[in-house]
Amino acid sequence: MLRFSTAGESHGKALVSIIEGLPAGLKISTEYINEQMQRRQQGYGRGGRMKIETDQVKILSGVRAGITTGSPIALAIENRDWPNWEQIMAVEAIPATGDKTVKRPRPGHADYPGAVKYNHADMRNVLERASARETASRVAVGAFFRKFLEYFDIHIYSQVISVGSVQVVPESVDQQGLADFRSRVEESALRCSDKSKEKEMIDFIDQARLAGESVGGSFEVGVLGIPPGLGTYTHWEGRLDARLSALLMSIPAIKAVEIGDGINNARTPGSKVHDELRYQAGKGVYRLSNHAGGIEGGMSNGEAIIARAYMKPIPTLYKPLVSVDTDQWVEQKADVERSDICAVPAAGVVGEAMMAYGIAAAFHEKIGGDFMEQIKSNYDCYLDYVEKVWKWARI
Repeated sequence: MLRFSTAGESHGKALVSIIEGLPAGLKISTEYINEQMQRRQQGYGRGGRMKIETDQVKILSGVRAGITTGSPIALAIENRDWPNWEQIMAVEAIPATGDKTVKRPRPGHADYPGAVKYNHADMRNVLERASARETASRVAVGAFFRKFLEYFDIHIYSQVISVGSVQVVPESVDQQGLADFRSRVEESALRCSDKSKEKEMIDFIDQARLAGESVGGSFEVGVLGIPPGLGTYTHWEGRLDARLSALLMSIPAIKAVEIGDGINNARTPGSKVHDELRYQAGKGVYRLSNHAGGIEGGMSNGEAIIARAYMKPIPTLYKPLVSVDTDQWVEQKADVERSDICAVPAAGVVGEAMMAYGIAAAFHEKIGGDFMEQIKSNYDCYLDYVEKVWKWARI
């Protein structure tokens, strides 16, 4: 079973991660992981932290000579801002310098409920861990799962489809056009393939910055090359759409997720929603549409898996909202922390990492194996079965 865990605080010494269950024999490099983390740090509307941090991963165990060994993998990402916070965030009982306590919780953040849950008088104990800085770890571990899937010609992409009220029609992507699509998206300051809409998005963010506001938006993440049969209909917790939705919802500030055209499907007649099955000799079973987003009955159906996530505006505002000072118990403006104006492009990269984990876990559960060659052999047998018995072919 593939799984991972993370630890660390936003201004602590480092972020650390452990991956368990990754098969032996997967080739990976620190350069590949660092490239993924650099993508997370890009995007118009990011804050001052991105000028400080240039994330670089250190692989501490589980990889030897650039190849996974099957043992748990340990990773560390140093926080370059740590020297400025060393006494404030000290593990030992060292007197803190400066006043960095948080007593006025930010509406929309974890500050207040986290302080109630864990009885923290200083809410910095909450915000340091609840910070989206933790997602750097997710992108690092996601690089391993992404590399695992690429071995089997399964590829993941994302694209921003809205910032605030500015929306674009998601571009349809297939295996043949994936390289060109990725190139255009990565060149965009907002990871949006529509250049005209990108300009509108930038203007929208600039207006929000001047007003002391933050803005949200949405992104699409897709998976190409998925075989049918990942996930299950036999028990609720194994349904693939449920698992993927939970992973995307775990990203800070994500408040809604849809699979395929889920929102629009709810208001459309069934005859226009369900993707009809077609067959052609030499081509096999195929469909003319993918409103289901590649998942039916909790299982992949062989089409591209498409999910969209909707991000609320970041709760730190430079013109803060009304809160309560929990020392004096009077209404005051909320505390202000260094933050972004818009982080939707970065959230899309984190979405790719979480999707990579969810698909890799479901794939490994279905196909099985402890080393890459064994899994490849098992996968080839499964594809042979599907293509012969169910007349399905990867296009």
